[in-house]
Amino acid sequence: MQGTIDGFSYGLVTPVAAFLMACLGGALGLRCTARFLRTRHPWKPGGLALGAASIGSGVWTMHFIGMLGFSVTEVPVGYDRLTTFASLAVAIVMIGIGIFIVGYRGTTPMALVTGGTITGLGIATMHYLGMAGMRLHGRIEYDTVTVALSVLIAVAAATAALWGIVSHRGFPASLAASVVMGVAATGMHYTAMAALHIHLDTGAGAPGGAPGGAPATELLVPMLVGPAVFLLLAGVVVLFDPLMVTGDPDRERPVEAVTGPCRRAGVPAQRIRPRRPYREPSPYEPPGREPAERTAATSRRQGSPDLHDW
Repeated sequence: MQGTIDGFSYGLVTPVAAFLMACLGGALGLRCTARFLRTRHPWKPGGLALGAASIGSGVWTMHFIGMLGFSVTEVPVGYDRLTTFASLAVAIVMIGIGIFIVGYRGTTPMALVTGGTITGLGIATMHYLGMAGMRLHGRIEYDTVTVALSVLIAVAAATAALWGIVSHRGFPASLAASVVMGVAATGMHYTAMAALHIHLDTGAGAPGGAPGGAPATELLVPMLVGPAVFLLLAGVVVLFDPLMVTGDPDRERPVEAVTGPCRRAGVPAQRIRPRRPYREPSPYEPPGREPAERTAATSRRQGSPDLHDW
């Protein structure tokens, strides 16, 4: 017996909320990635890990917000808690691998393709592992071609998002990349749901709960933890490091560009100039006179004519 699937029980509320949550997680995660991409800050591993956790948590929350609108008309649907939260861990780990590849291997095509592929596969693995935790009186099957299409969407969009964040600086690039990441997660989710087919067991229409699973409404509290954490992190980031949001390129220069003594003296970075190498005076120059090159440079700065100009 074929089950009747409804993926939009609440209309457009769940798809829009899921998309916004994926964009929020992607915005914070990709901004963290961009912030620590071109620097050798000792906090770089922690910043990249925070970015991976933000993207993974946003994608996971997006998935189960979308699943709130999913129902099978003939039978109740439940979820196994262990498998559900295992999908969150897998998403964070796999997305973290992709983020760290891009963060440490640079913006080479190979690094972007490898990191984007692993990130996209992490999104897809999270989805199908979360679907494996679904409990109902029936059997779940997928259309192979549609599943492959959903994985390609996730990989292509994740690669495009990473390319956008490493190739362009500033808030507009981060915003565009976060939208692309939201499209990757949401598009992959609903494409994969289109590949789903449920074959009900005999007598599945009898009243009773889902076998060995918790109702979807009982997972609302864990889902709401994700948005609360995102809002808290966003507030902390804006309060203590506005650069993560604004992406000022002048402040994103590597630390090595500023000399240590000048930094300790409080000299602005734009006033720091490289020191001219010391040159021993020529024995043919009269004592107390500057070298010819220094005299010529001084004359040019003061506007006086130089002998070489004649």
